[in-house]
Amino acid sequence: MNDRFLKACRREPVDATPVWFMRQAGRYMKAFRDIRAKHSLLTVCKTPELACEVTLQPINRFDFDASIIFADILLPLEPMGLNLEFVKGEGPCIYNPVRSEKDVDALKPVVPQESLGYVMEAIKLVRAELNVPLIGFAGAPFTLASYMIEGGSSRNYIDTKKMMYGAPAVWDRLMGKLTRVLADYLSAQVDAGAQVLQIFDSWIGALSPGDYRTYVFPHMKRLLSELHTFGVPVIHFGTGTATLLQMQKEAGGDVIGLDWRVHLDEAWASLGYDVAVQGNLDPITLFGPVSELEKRVDDIVTRAGKRPGHIFNLGHGILPETPLESVEAVIRMVHKKSAKILSA
Repeated sequence: MNDRFLKACRREPVDATPVWFMRQAGRYMKAFRDIRAKHSLLTVCKTPELACEVTLQPINRFDFDASIIFADILLPLEPMGLNLEFVKGEGPCIYNPVRSEKDVDALKPVVPQESLGYVMEAIKLVRAELNVPLIGFAGAPFTLASYMIEGGSSRNYIDTKKMMYGAPAVWDRLMGKLTRVLADYLSAQVDAGAQVLQIFDSWIGALSPGDYRTYVFPHMKRLLSELHTFGVPVIHFGTGTATLLQMQKEAGGDVIGLDWRVHLDEAWASLGYDVAVQGNLDPITLFGPVSELEKRVDDIVTRAGKRPGHIFNLGHGILPETPLESVEAVIRMVHKKSAKILSA
């Protein structure tokens, strides 16, 4: 197995910087669009054979150093009792959002091996085919809570913050329930064969440092402390986190994900070198010319230098219209440039 990625997660020396992209199995690939033309997103997620096929598509096409199971962060919300649908042109919609103490109390406990067993079966199928490590994942409590409360995506998180500020005890109960569900779900993924876990706190950048410390940090620390006992590396990722990085590290994780709004070397120095980092190319850069890609890749890899523990990734997920040639070029550039630096 190509284990560059696992070594980098553990801050061990590698021959070249490992590369994978968030949302690497997705709409930028025609093979994925062909499957989606026949099946809904939830059907693909809930059919292990389809989820396996989609997970393997980018691995078969590109020289990625890691794979991530095809699923969606919102899947655990259905067995908790929420009515979830992915609406074309709108994204996820939850038709019975959680807005009150009664709604929180009504949320059901989840036995992942039963209600989410299709994810574990997909992991087993994928592991049988892979020659690179497989990442399992889940959304973070805050990000999932925001979807549950808002009923879908949001720009300002008004209802979420209304609960945080106006009913903090209810908020804590909701976050506590989510933390329990996520820990059990991720434990089941590891048992099924996931070799690394990533926590996606995609919308955490909507919070001030003070709000993060008060309303989110205790729950993240509890979750990440439990994940630490699973014996696999954990990647702690968020966007818009320049003011939150220190607390993210304090909360936990073997690898801290960096978005493109920070310089990688400066962020790593502020975190300390006892943690690995992942990132941090702006996904929009992939739409630019090769000369720009070379400049951006060179900058990131140079900033990482010879220090062990860098995983090259985008600062957020790859976008649907991204040219395949750009993906291929960036992977090649990272491997070539980093190998030269690391062998010097």
